[in-house]
Amino acid sequence: MAPRGPHLIAGSANPALAERVAQKLSRPLASLVIERFPDREMHVELLESPLGRDVFLLQPTSPPPDEHLFELLALADACRRAGAERITAVIPYFGYARQDRRASGLEAVAARLVADLMVAAGVQRVITLDLHTDAVEGFFTVPVHRLSAVSLLADAIGKVRPDNGVVVSPDLGAAKLAERYAELLNLPVAIVHKTRTGPEAVTASRVTGDVRGRTPIIIDDMISTGGTIEAAVMAVTAAGAEREGIIVAATHGLFVGSCVNRLRGLEIKRLLTTDSVPSGAVPGLAVETVSVAGILAEEIRSLSAGPE
Repeated sequence: MAPRGPHLIAGSANPALAERVAQKLSRPLASLVIERFPDREMHVELLESPLGRDVFLLQPTSPPPDEHLFELLALADACRRAGAERITAVIPYFGYARQDRRASGLEAVAARLVADLMVAAGVQRVITLDLHTDAVEGFFTVPVHRLSAVSLLADAIGKVRPDNGVVVSPDLGAAKLAERYAELLNLPVAIVHKTRTGPEAVTASRVTGDVRGRTPIIIDDMISTGGTIEAAVMAVTAAGAEREGIIVAATHGLFVGSCVNRLRGLEIKRLLTTDSVPSGAVPGLAVETVSVAGILAEEIRSLSAGPE
């Protein structure tokens, strides 16, 4: 008879978070081998059988997303072929979520493709955190359990919350997210209207809401190149917001491209993110990290096959 309880398997994308989740659950991470052949083909081999087990694969599809995605697919396939009872992909950061529609009609809907690939590989359930867009959930034909780090980050912000603060959504897409933060922090909301002119180029046209004389708390689901945050800071300060004491919070801190240089020049007092992806050292930025291991572990515990 197979042991009860979740069988945890961690990919290489965020081993530190996987270890924290395993510690919260008082469960070991299964042994495996992930290596590359000389021609760069990936080879995945399980060293512990998942036969009859309730498997949870911990693997964000963070940069480099292609490698981490294929690793997740290979792990799911290995578990399926080895007779796992159920396979759940725990994807704290879901890469490709921004590619959820065809803007010109000639590009791929990569988020849907990724969802289809995961299901084809054997994934039967998904746990994810603060998806970039609601549309992604609809691309899956298996259950998607959506968690959020908003309350964790809001608690951290609340410890340094300025009395004259205003929660700022850096674009219309994050407006609902801003409202959730504002409700938890008991603060008003302002929205920046932005236009993306390239992969890293963003311009802001106007600000809706009163920011004059207030300290901005700029929130988003992710920080990638920093262009959106930079445009938001410039927009609200031009509209009269305080230039000192700026707070920025986002669930996923990717910090890619010219992000660090951008953010260093903005006089940000506090920058908060989570450990959904490994950020490593970010020179010149005092990044405060809030762990999501607890909420991931609790969700795994509630969904696992049952007590030991």
